[in-house]
Amino acid sequence: MSKILIVEDEDAIRRVLKKVLSEENPKSIIDEAVDGVDAVAKIKTSAYNLVICDIKMPKKDGIEVLSFIKKFSEDTNVIMISGHGDLKTAVQAMRIGAFDYIEKPPDLNNLLVSVRGALKSKKVNKNNKTKKAIKKGRYDIVGNAKKITELKDLLAKISPTNAKVLILGPNGAGKELVARQIHLNSLRNDGPFVEVNCAAIPSELIESELFGHLKGSFTSAHKDRTGKFEAANNGTLFLDEIGDMSLSAQSKVLRAIQENKIQKVGSEKDIFVDTRVIAATNKNVKDLISTNKFREDLYHRISVIELNVPKLDDRKDDIPELVDHFIELISSQYDKIGISADKKAIKKLMSFKWPGNVRELRNVVERLIILSESEIITEKDVLKFSGK
Repeated sequence: MSKILIVEDEDAIRRVLKKVLSEENPKSIIDEAVDGVDAVAKIKTSAYNLVICDIKMPKKDGIEVLSFIKKFSEDTNVIMISGHGDLKTAVQAMRIGAFDYIEKPPDLNNLLVSVRGALKSKKVNKNNKTKKAIKKGRYDIVGNAKKITELKDLLAKISPTNAKVLILGPNGAGKELVARQIHLNSLRNDGPFVEVNCAAIPSELIESELFGHLKGSFTSAHKDRTGKFEAANNGTLFLDEIGDMSLSAQSKVLRAIQENKIQKVGSEKDIFVDTRVIAATNKNVKDLISTNKFREDLYHRISVIELNVPKLDDRKDDIPELVDHFIELISSQYDKIGISADKKAIKKLMSFKWPGNVRELRNVVERLIILSESEIITEKDVLKFSGK
């Protein structure tokens, strides 16, 4: 049986929230607090599975309440409710440890999706305290440079939440890797991870790709098709290079995120989807907004948390560890187990510029593994085969 606390100073909103949550969870105990001071007093005397908290309140605001909860009862999940103008504060709340935020007036479908996720998270965390640890394996984020360490710390905080994430960084820096790490360490990791490269799909086909279509809805629609939003239901949808998406598609993506509903091309029927959206781009989104190439309202929706992936030239001290990592991953594919790079080879690799970032380094390491004639990759091999 769950115990939920609603912290909201507006009586009408508080009553609606209690009614909806009572209908959704009839066995739950639902308490109310009229302001932050009242909330803190109740939290001190009762253990809650979930707190739903307004940001702007008299006496003690929602950020103060959230900070108290994270110190007093760290495992209690908190969903923040904010007005549109509170977006910066909502981002601050996510960084402190809020599970999610819902914009006022609250969309009840979105709220219930978030509540279910938060309560599920509470159950999972009781049995598994390792959710904050970034999982090891093929999708490791390798390196200990300051910016990478900060990125890993942020990932540990935001991955178990339902927050929308925008990943920024140059081509080849590892944006997809970051998106996969978020998914792997989320409550959705048993669900699908679906990737869409928005730059690679013609603008006239992007809506069909994202939302699906009905047979006969356009010339080449020979059969019904499921779109990526629906395919990612109960999982994660990664919209890579979202800065290249057409304005028409952007408006429909905005609706899908706001309402958790899509319509297939050629259909007027709504399909409910429970999908976490992670987006990425190598472009300056604010510049795109200023030139009317990107919707500002969509930007605010997808950028609750912004993550910046640094270029490789800004973290060259990570190159030795990255080279070892790539050798370990790749060498078995070419039956070259036991291969390694000597110190002079590593030093030479560190001296190069890497405009293609980590992806370019990986390609160079793979080339060296294939072409080197001994088990030790030398400086001579690097000069001969790296192409630098």
